[in-house]
Amino acid sequence: MHLVKAKGILSSQNTMNLYRGCSHGCIYCDARSECYHMEHDFEDIAVKENALDLLEYALRHKRKKCIISTGAMTDPYIPLEMKLGHVRKALQLIDSYGFGVTIQTKSDRILRDLDLLQKINEKTKCVVQMTLTTYDETLCKKLEPHVSTTSERVAALKQFRDAGIPTVVWLTPILPFINDTQDNISGILDLCADAKVYGVICFGMGLTLRAGNRAYFYKQLDRLFPQLKEKYIQTYADRYVVESPNQGCLMTLLKEKCKKSGILYHNQQIFQYLRSFTEKDAAPQLCLWNFQER
Repeated sequence: MHLVKAKGILSSQNTMNLYRGCSHGCIYCDARSECYHMEHDFEDIAVKENALDLLEYALRHKRKKCIISTGAMTDPYIPLEMKLGHVRKALQLIDSYGFGVTIQTKSDRILRDLDLLQKINEKTKCVVQMTLTTYDETLCKKLEPHVSTTSERVAALKQFRDAGIPTVVWLTPILPFINDTQDNISGILDLCADAKVYGVICFGMGLTLRAGNRAYFYKQLDRLFPQLKEKYIQTYADRYVVESPNQGCLMTLLKEKCKKSGILYHNQQIFQYLRSFTEKDAAPQLCLWNFQER
C-alpha cells in the first residue's frame, strides 16, 4: 500500500472510492483497464489519506440528503480495510450526518459493519450489493481467488435479509465457455431467491475486454484454462463487448426465474431504487383512527 492525497472524494453522482487498486485477484477485473489511468501496480493499494476529511466536508455542505455509494471501482472490503477501518469510519460519518448508503462488494467482510448498516437503514436507507458470478465453488476460487466464495457471500446476503437490509445481486461477468451455462445461471438465481434479494443486475451474458484488463485476463486463461485464449481470439478478436453464444437462452432463463421469484431484473428500475433517498420517522406516529377504535 501507499498513501496519496485526493482532491475530492464524492463524484457528481455521490459515489466514492476510499482506495484505488485491489488485492482480490479476480481474473476478469475491468478496473485494470488502461483508461482508468492507474499509475501504480494494481495490487499496490493507493490509500487516500485525506478521504475522511474530504467526505465529512462534503456531507456537511450538501444541501440535500442523498444516497452515498461505494464499491463500483474498488471493492471497499479488501483485506487492508480490516486493518485501516476507513470504510467503517466513512459509514460512521454517513450515519451521523443522516445520509443513506449503498455498498457493492464481493466480500463477507462487510458483515463487520452490520451494526452500522442497520443504524443507517433504520433512519434512512441502506442497500447491500453483492456480486455473484458462479454457482460452482471450485470455479469460483479460480475466477476470484482471494475473495469470499459464493457460499460465503450468499450466507452474508441471508444475514442482511434477516436484519431487514435490502440486497441487490450483480450477475456479472459471465465468461463465455467458462460459466455461461444454464446450470450456473439457474443455480445463482436459486440462491438469490433463497436470500430474498430485491433485484438482480445483469447487463447481458458476457464481459468487457479492453487494453489493460484483456492482457491480464488472457494471461490467466493460459494459466487456468489452457488453449481457451486462442478460442477467445478466434471468436472475438479485439472486441470490447464479449458476448456469450448462449446469450439469448440465458437471458430468457434469467427473466423467467426472476419473475417466478418476485425479483426485480430491470436494470433501470433497480438503479432508480438504489439512488432514491428516503428518510424514515425516528418514532412511529400515533394514529387517530386507533384512538377512535378504542
